Amino acid sequence: MSTYGGYMKALLFLGSALLLVTTQPAVGQEYAMTFFITSTGSGDGANLGGLGGADRHCRALAAAAGSEITQWKAYLSTVADEESPAIDARSRIGTGPWHNAASVQVASSVDDLHSDDNNLTKETVLTEKGEVVNGRGDSPNMHDILTGSNLDGTAFIEDGYNNCNNWTSNGEGNARVGHHDRTGGGANPTSWNSAHNSRGCGQEDLQGTGGDGLFYCFGIAQ
Repeated sequence: MSTYGGYMKALLFLGSALLLVTTQPAVGQEYAMTFFITSTGSGDGANLGGLGGADRHCRALAAAAGSEITQWKAYLSTVADEESPAIDARSRIGTGPWHNAASVQVASSVDDLHSDDNNLTKETVLTEKGEVVNGRGDSPNMHDILTGSNLDGTAFIEDGYNNCNNWTSNGEGNARVGHHDRTGGGANPTSWNSAHNSRGCGQEDLQGTGGDGLFYCFGIAQ
């Protein structure tokens, strides 16, 4: 074989190797956390201080965990009142994709998040600290997650339903909750965002049906 022929073969081999490397996903690639379930609630039942208070809670928890993302939104819907129209949780959280504290992607887009193809399980729905939250069968069970939403992420509306006065009440009323572990009872027991209504809005009421006033937070990367 001529020197020229050997040189060309070496170039072709090198080019193929580079192509293989650039087309393979990076092993162990790290992604910024853009999704978590709160490790703690407000401590005052479903009184979160409204959407603004819930968003601030998300930001505070994320910052304490070392996140550099500053725009965080709680996955919460509100019902219409005399002053404001209803707000859908799905419209508040950006466009995705979203990754948990372990860099695992839980959804690629808003539509994926609300489809059967999302990657939301007890093992992937981690807190901002990267911890798994108790579910059904654990003590205490804390799988009821506040959302106020339908399966598609729009505001839940039902006769007599008050959404705990749009996240400002710890008294009478109720809130729509999902099951982060995708199991349990209710109309939609395997739903992460719309399983059933809470017994009431106080902390003891939420705990009585398997919750602790926790909710989902989504980061919007700039």
